[in-house]
Amino acid sequence: MSTVKRIETRQIKQFQRKRVAAYARVSVDTEQLMHSLSAQVSYYSNLIQGTPEWEYVGVYIDAGITGTDTKPRERFQEMIADCEAGKIDIILTKSISRFARNTVDLLATVRHLKELGVEVRFEREHVNTFTSDGEVMLSILASFAEQESISLSQNIKWRVRKNYEQGKPHAHLKLYGYRWEGDERVIEPDEAEVVRFIFAEYLSGKSFREIATELDEKEIRSVRGTKQFSPQTIRKMISNEEYTGCQIYQQVYAYKPHKQRINYGELPKYRVDDHHEAIIDLDTFAAAQAMRKERGKDQLHEKRNPSAYSGMVWCGKCGSKAFMHSTAQGQFRYWTCDARRSKKSCDCKNWRDEELMAAVHAAIGEEEIEHKLKRQVERIVLFDDHLELEMTNGRKRSWQKR
Repeated sequence: MSTVKRIETRQIKQFQRKRVAAYARVSVDTEQLMHSLSAQVSYYSNLIQGTPEWEYVGVYIDAGITGTDTKPRERFQEMIADCEAGKIDIILTKSISRFARNTVDLLATVRHLKELGVEVRFEREHVNTFTSDGEVMLSILASFAEQESISLSQNIKWRVRKNYEQGKPHAHLKLYGYRWEGDERVIEPDEAEVVRFIFAEYLSGKSFREIATELDEKEIRSVRGTKQFSPQTIRKMISNEEYTGCQIYQQVYAYKPHKQRINYGELPKYRVDDHHEAIIDLDTFAAAQAMRKERGKDQLHEKRNPSAYSGMVWCGKCGSKAFMHSTAQGQFRYWTCDARRSKKSCDCKNWRDEELMAAVHAAIGEEEIEHKLKRQVERIVLFDDHLELEMTNGRKRSWQKR
């Protein structure tokens, strides 16, 4: 008689290939370094696709971007996002300095990837983040990379300042009205006429905003040729002594990677007289500075005598605060929505100060208005054709614009 014997099943593990990506970066966009970058891409593509246990995800590349900060590196951020989405198991990179030069950023990123189950392998240092001594080695080696970056930065700054001391430019910075021919700054005729126009209009009594509006109406573009002139740009041009023919070096300085601030005397400045042909003569420039100083006193006087309504006025269309401004000559004062003035994202009409005063007087009476104001009125809300007074007792009063 035949017998039947049961053969037990057993689990057979399915082989699953690791999804592998590579990261490559160069900090300066030069022909030599771009060739090196291309070689890295080719190397990693062939390596990953030639390894049977690996599945090729891609090579993420950042060109001409420093490694001291991870935020500006778009492809690096894209790679991290793909790791978070579960698309990558292993990242290959040439060295720690290619991945990040900042120790804090490096360790934070590596730890985050480790939590996601993503392994990072640094080829030059032979460091694998999944090994027991990986993080200790990373911390030590990254510190060296960071110090190397700081030392390199200091050497560059020393060389730049030596150039300044000899009257040599470090970079050919664009100044509206001029162009560079080699190391020589020469006048750009059409732009120079605009500069002279700006100074003439300012000395005639017009404000920065009024001049910017005029240039916009004439369809004249700013220094980069694409954007409109802003009042802030006009102000900087009026105060820029380089239009008189001198060159001033180190007016700004880098206090941390990719962060600059105005040099108010923390570092020496270097002035070169008769460096280039002047667009504005010294007398015109001096007159503009005297007027700027005088107008500054008027604005300071206004700030010291603020409106009784300051902090109470709001835009009824977008909900932003409204602030009081005055024309350059001080003929009249008006209230405008902050979103309209700064962001140009609201079309609420301006209110003249006397109209707002008339509305509040009508609501709470002429006598002792400043004394009564804070007690009786919570907010003043502006609309195009009327305003509303939100009273402290919860009621609202409306006043129609005449």
